[in-house]
Amino acid sequence: MFSNIKVKYLSCFIRHKINIFIYSYTLIYTYDYIISITGRKYQVPVIYYTNLLISVLIHRSMTFLWWRTLYDNSASFFYNFAVTASLYFRLCIALERYCFIACPLLDCFRQTEGSVLVCVLVWVFCIVSVALAVFLYEFVRLIIYAALPAPLFIFCLAGTLKALPAATSVPTEEKRRIVGTLVLLLLNYFLINLPAVILLPVSLRPRRPETATDFIIMILFLFSSLLDFILFAFMCKGPIDRLLARLCCCSMESNNTGDVTDVSTDRSDHVVRDEGKEETGSHDREDEEELESVR
Repeated sequence: MFSNIKVKYLSCFIRHKINIFIYSYTLIYTYDYIISITGRKYQVPVIYYTNLLISVLIHRSMTFLWWRTLYDNSASFFYNFAVTASLYFRLCIALERYCFIACPLLDCFRQTEGSVLVCVLVWVFCIVSVALAVFLYEFVRLIIYAALPAPLFIFCLAGTLKALPAATSVPTEEKRRIVGTLVLLLLNYFLINLPAVILLPVSLRPRRPETATDFIIMILFLFSSLLDFILFAFMCKGPIDRLLARLCCCSMESNNTGDVTDVSTDRSDHVVRDEGKEETGSHDREDEEELESVR
C-alpha cells in the first residue's frame, strides 16, 4: 500500500515538473508566434493554427488541476473540452492542406470568412458534445468523439499523395511541406493523442490503479504540444525545407537503386534466354545434318 502511494506521488511529481516546463515554453512560443504573424502573410492555415494554440493553452492550464477533474465536473469539462478542440483543429489543418493540393478550387477552407466559420463551429461542437458527456457521466462519448477524425486523417494523407502528380502549379518545396505536415499530424494523432484520449475517461475513476503503460502514455501526451510547435515549422518556409529535401533525395536514391537492380536482372534474363535459343538452334542444325547423312 505504501509503495503504491509512493509510486503515485512520484508519478504526479514528474508530471507536474514536465507540465511546468512545457507550459512555460508554450507561453514563450505563443508570444513569438503572435509577433511573427503580425503584418505578414503566410500561405498556411494561420487561423486554424491560432485556435489550436488557444486550445493547447487551455489544456496546459487545466493540467495543473488534474486531480480536480476526478471530482469536479467543471474542471473535467474544461480539460476534456480543450483536448477535444485541439484534436479537431488539427483535423482542420489536415483538411486545409489536403484541399490545397487535391481541390485547389475549393477555397472555403482557406478564405478568412470560411476559416472563422469553421473554427466557430468546432468550438460550439466541442462545448455541446463534451458538456453532454461530462455532466451526463457518459464518458464513452469522449472516446467516440476522439475516434471520429481517424479516417479523415488517413484520407487526407492518402488523397494528397495521390493528387501530388496532378498538382503541377504547386512548387516542389510546398508539396514536401504539405506531405510532412500531414505525416506529422497522422503520427501525432495515432501514436500520442488517440491513446491518451481513450485513457482519460478510464483514468477518471478514483480507485483505478495507475500502470506503467498509463504513465508512459500520459508523459507522451504532455509532450504532444511540442509537436504542435514543430507543426508550424513544417508549414512555413525555413530550415525544415532542407531536411525534407534530404529525405526526399534519400527515398529517390533508394528507388533508383531498386530500378537499376530490376533492369540488370531483366538484362541477365534476356541474355540467358538468347543463349538458350542459340543452343537449341545449334542442336537442331546438328540433327538436320545427321538426317541428311543417313539419307
